[in-house]
Amino acid sequence: MSDFDRRSVLKAGLGGAALLAGPGVVPVRAAEWTNTPEPNASIRVLRWKQFIQAEFDKFAEQTKKFSEKTGIKVKLEAESWEDIRPKAAVAANVGAGPDLIIGTLDDPFKFPEKLIDVTDVADYLGKQYGGWYPVAERYGKKGNSWIAIPQGATGGCLNYRISHVKAAGFEQFPKDTDGFLKLCQALKKNNTPAGFALGHATGDANGWCQWALWAFGGKVVNDKNEVVIDSPETIAAIEYVKQLYATFIPGVLSWNDSNNNKAFLNGELSLTLNGISIWTVGKNSPDPKQQEIAKDMDHAPMPIGPVGVSTEQQNVLVYYGYKHSKYPKAVKEYIKFMMDKENYDAWEVASNGYVSPPLPAYNDNPVWTSDPKITPYRDCLKRCRDNGYAGDLGYASAAVMGDFVVVDMFAEAASGSATPQEAAKRAAERAKRYYQV
Repeated sequence: MSDFDRRSVLKAGLGGAALLAGPGVVPVRAAEWTNTPEPNASIRVLRWKQFIQAEFDKFAEQTKKFSEKTGIKVKLEAESWEDIRPKAAVAANVGAGPDLIIGTLDDPFKFPEKLIDVTDVADYLGKQYGGWYPVAERYGKKGNSWIAIPQGATGGCLNYRISHVKAAGFEQFPKDTDGFLKLCQALKKNNTPAGFALGHATGDANGWCQWALWAFGGKVVNDKNEVVIDSPETIAAIEYVKQLYATFIPGVLSWNDSNNNKAFLNGELSLTLNGISIWTVGKNSPDPKQQEIAKDMDHAPMPIGPVGVSTEQQNVLVYYGYKHSKYPKAVKEYIKFMMDKENYDAWEVASNGYVSPPLPAYNDNPVWTSDPKITPYRDCLKRCRDNGYAGDLGYASAAVMGDFVVVDMFAEAASGSATPQEAAKRAAERAKRYYQV
């Protein structure tokens, strides 16, 4: 069904897993949770700034319910992904600031010694809901302990205009990199171009650039954490991206995570990488032009490259609390409450599937099949690699991602400011500054 009764879905989501369970879904089973929050606790939570207002509104509503249930006061704040990263580092360094941050990727691995051990929260959720996706576990665990709890991922899929793709000669969206390049070239020829961020966009630029690197067999490091990005496979990826870049709308070199959303809804783009926010905003917009764009949209996974397997990178969101908090048990209680399935399901419905779940048991939420345009986002964490691939997550991988080493490499070569060989060499030199500390 393309439309569904949100109230009935919420009722189902709030009523327990039995109402939502389908074939092959891991059933919810009882798990023990023993945690007594500190009396008169008050915590400050800093999270990522919303792209869908209904998502934030539901999150704030759930936070209020948490306070009413537990008596724990919560001050909820929101900042852009780019602003959270430095604030998180400052909080770790000075030992003051938010008690809990919901940030991105492997940032917690930059300062694990400053973070609350949340192994008990992870074990409870994992046992209660049948286990985590392996990539989610990678983002949560350091050694045998959990330093963060994955909230999910602002799943990235290809957003495209159905009519423009058909006008370019494609009845089905291409599933491989060769067909994808041909599509982008045809869209350019028809004056309905693609556009992918090549500026310092945490979600969009990192997402498609890491995909491109891995799709051709390139990687920043090998399984021994040795920098190997200056390789023939990387050069092949760069040469491919140069061809893609030639089809893009002008200006992508300075794009952040919001530019492609605006350009798409303005009718300037036919194809980009993004979360489900463009479609959701367009569908709910009072502007008839944006509504028409949303009707003409669909979504697809990133195409498969020469390596023959999916190589997506997703913007994984993570809860991490600081040891400087006076109320670490209250922090854990808040994470557990927000991640409990009944609350998570209701939030997921309100956000229209904006966050791909980290626990496969959450895939039974009706939102994922309420419209076939939403379904590709459900499995984002099933298709992705962690950004430290093929090495370990840690300070170095987080720093390389945070410093946009891979994005800058592609941008330099695509724009012509460096040859592919020069760009790969410079990326290797930058990566070694972090991996050879």
